Amino acid sequence: MTTTAQPRVPTDASRAGDPARSAADRRARRTAGRRRSGAVVVLMGPFFVLLTTVFLIPVGTAVYLSFFSDDQPGLGFGPENTVFVGLRSYAAVLTDPTFLGGLGTVALYCLIYIPLMVVGALALALLLDSGVVRLRAFAQLGLFLPHAVPGIIAALIWLYLYTPGISPIIDLFARADITIDFLGIHAVVPSIVNIALWSNLGYNMVVFYAALQAVPREVIEASVVDGAGPVRAALQVKTPLVRASIVMVAIFTLIWALQLFTEPMLLSQSSPMISSRFSPSMYIYDAAFTRNNYSLAAAASVVLLVCTIALSYGVTRFTSRADAEEAR
Repeated sequence: MTTTAQPRVPTDASRAGDPARSAADRRARRTAGRRRSGAVVVLMGPFFVLLTTVFLIPVGTAVYLSFFSDDQPGLGFGPENTVFVGLRSYAAVLTDPTFLGGLGTVALYCLIYIPLMVVGALALALLLDSGVVRLRAFAQLGLFLPHAVPGIIAALIWLYLYTPGISPIIDLFARADITIDFLGIHAVVPSIVNIALWSNLGYNMVVFYAALQAVPREVIEASVVDGAGPVRAALQVKTPLVRASIVMVAIFTLIWALQLFTEPMLLSQSSPMISSRFSPSMYIYDAAFTRNNYSLAAAASVVLLVCTIALSYGVTRFTSRADAEEAR
């Protein structure tokens, strides 16, 4: 009977007693740590470069410009001097009725647009996921195509449909003795909401539909076995499982809504109800490129950024607290 000698595995004590081996282990650990750090730098480097280039530098520039202003000495005949004005521009923005009115208009726009967008996109995604709609791929393509149209082109298309005298929709309503002024004082905000819904509903529907595809089929089948119908399964089973996607879409829709600019800017050419300061973004554009008051424009930009961050943080905190309460 022969026995084979098992190789002896060095223990930590033997390694500790071998200075050469201990030094080699330390060098190996340092090398592995440097490699991990290098991988992190390589992978995260482009993100931080883009973050610095497209966000931190512009924000820092706006903050800097908001504290300085170009003033002319004497009666205005001398050269302009850049002087430190402190919070004067912020005080001017926060006490300007036109800027506050623009914030109110955007708040109304958000109250109408965000619920319609989230609920409408989710309803379409649930309908496609249920299998009721035939030719699902063509339905997805048809709903997504408006998002491929540039925002300026979409606004011009709807401007044509909203303008009396050339709009076939208004002529059709007129034949039925129905008078609708899409650009009137009471309908201008819903008209802008309609343009945004037409452009972005399909995109968010695709986001929800992708999230629904990740829902385990076993969970849905179990709910059907328990007696849940299609509507109950959609509302009580599928919707809670894609809650993270709903929150993400709501936050991004809120951020885009606060930056409302393209649609009212183009519609303002045909409607006196839309002023050059209809929204905060239009107020910033007017201050910078019409009145050449870059300090005021920068201060308004910073105020809009702070509002956007605060509202996004509030939505995130509210949803996180709701999730924690449900987990309990």
